[in-house]
Amino acid sequence: MTYNDQFIRACRKQEVSHVPVWYMRQAGRYDPEYRKIKEKYSLLEICSQPELAAEVTLMPVRKLGVDAAILYSDIMNPVASIGVDFDIVKNIGPVIDNPIRSAADVEKLRPIDVEGDLGHVLETIRILDKELEVPLITFAGAPFTIASYLIEGRPSKNYLRTKELMYSEPKVWFSLMDKLGDMVIAYLRAHVANGGKAFQLFDSWVGALSPQDFQTFVLPTIKRIFAELQDLHVPKIYFPGVSSGELLPTLTDLSVDVIGLDWRVSIAEGRRRLEHKYAVQGNLDPTVLTGPMPVIQQYAKEIIDQGIQEPGFVFNLGHGLFPEASLEKLRELTSYIHEYSAQALQAGVQRS
Repeated sequence: MTYNDQFIRACRKQEVSHVPVWYMRQAGRYDPEYRKIKEKYSLLEICSQPELAAEVTLMPVRKLGVDAAILYSDIMNPVASIGVDFDIVKNIGPVIDNPIRSAADVEKLRPIDVEGDLGHVLETIRILDKELEVPLITFAGAPFTIASYLIEGRPSKNYLRTKELMYSEPKVWFSLMDKLGDMVIAYLRAHVANGGKAFQLFDSWVGALSPQDFQTFVLPTIKRIFAELQDLHVPKIYFPGVSSGELLPTLTDLSVDVIGLDWRVSIAEGRRRLEHKYAVQGNLDPTVLTGPMPVIQQYAKEIIDQGIQEPGFVFNLGHGLFPEASLEKLRELTSYIHEYSAQALQAGVQRS
């Protein structure tokens, strides 16, 4: 079997034979085999065992036929190395033992030691680099999203304490952004050095900010991260998370290849707001997967039809898969995306 580089080509706005597809959280609880593994091991325990983490990463590639693998990990993994104690609690998410609330708390954070503390993640990447026949996407959580957990102490709906620190103690806020930015840069650089073929910066919750606050308090750090990683010749993806459509016009100076879109903005409108500068990724509402296949295919068709209007499109969801999703529907959707997009692209070539 030859190496499938369609995802890399799409990220670079090159010609593709079909629209490539991968799914956020594609290694997850919708898969009965994964659920059995989770009966024995926690997420963090899986991450600490490179052979097992690699196997879980490979499972959706084999079962679904997707065009890229996403490293099985968690955005919180690197924060342990900078001195933050946390746990991933069932039905809650990340829970921080001692939330960051002051300048002293920020000052205690130490530089990340990727090789020393996160060697198991790098070993997982090395294993996958040898075994995969599609590109491996690695990832990190963006500073705002990580900060929201560190400050709130757990997932939040209104980010009250996070915004309070941002507005009331801007020097402390920017010090925290700097330290988290340094963490992300070192972490992602190590990923690529060990075999990562692309990376995505997840900013899942930054859509909670207004464009003005995003530009003031977050965007400078995002720009710095990608600028300092510009020498890495792999596709770079920024996903500004859910409800981030109003932020898209502020992203037109980022040194990235791909911007991920959620389902609230169409592919065509997302490209317009981004001034057609980047490849785009997205953006099926994950809950559409609760519907029957003809409905799912119709939604997918509309997204593909917009996506192939310009070079540079990767099919994905607008956010992560949920546990109730159907493995069979995902397999069928993946096949449909490949087959329909190949026909549509070929028809477009013939017309031109």
